[in-house]
Amino acid sequence: MIKACIFDLDGTIADTLESMAYVANEIMEKFSLKPQPADNFRYYSGEGADMLIRRCLIDAGDPELVHYEEVRELYRRKFDEDPLYKVVPYKDMPETLQKLKHTGLKMAVCSNKPHVAAQKVVKAIYGDLFDEVMGQQEGIRRKPAPDGPLKIAEDFGVKPEECMAFGDQYNDLEMLELVGHSYAMSNSAPGVSYYADEVTDSVEDVLEDALVTCSQQKTPECSQKFL
Repeated sequence: MIKACIFDLDGTIADTLESMAYVANEIMEKFSLKPQPADNFRYYSGEGADMLIRRCLIDAGDPELVHYEEVRELYRRKFDEDPLYKVVPYKDMPETLQKLKHTGLKMAVCSNKPHVAAQKVVKAIYGDLFDEVMGQQEGIRRKPAPDGPLKIAEDFGVKPEECMAFGDQYNDLEMLELVGHSYAMSNSAPGVSYYADEVTDSVEDVLEDALVTCSQQKTPECSQKFL
């Protein structure tokens, strides 16, 4: 029986693509480097801000990472000042998650964002909807290490196989394999879907289907999979 849901943050329940691209490209131009298409940041992201900066700099014309330390400092400073810059929830996501919450499932976010930034973003967009928000912090290895999802399951008093998870990046692979039922977003990085039980265009579609099916049928199979 699924008793908890664990969500990645960036690209899963929060649209942060424009935010990352805008800030990074603003800095690239400052160093006379080539701005990168917003879509590239789907693949730059997922392994922390430092890796995002390295990948962006290489594509922008700095393969030797000559400007890495300066760019890294500017990028982190901008998001420390305002982690919500151009960050928005996906359409209908707050309402859908609220419905899921009413089923009694425990809900958590597990992100590679710095812990304080992750908490600020989730709080601003979703209030107190989530039972736990876990960002990158000392003593817990960032994803793809399973420390975060395992700690969340422990905090909830459930087994990993009693959790459902959603992710879209390579750093989500261990989480997707760890839980009882997993979904990869259809716009995931190449190969991520191989590690998930199912692929979906949106979290909202999955949750809405689950809620409707379970409310109408209440079959053992439905309960086993979703509730």
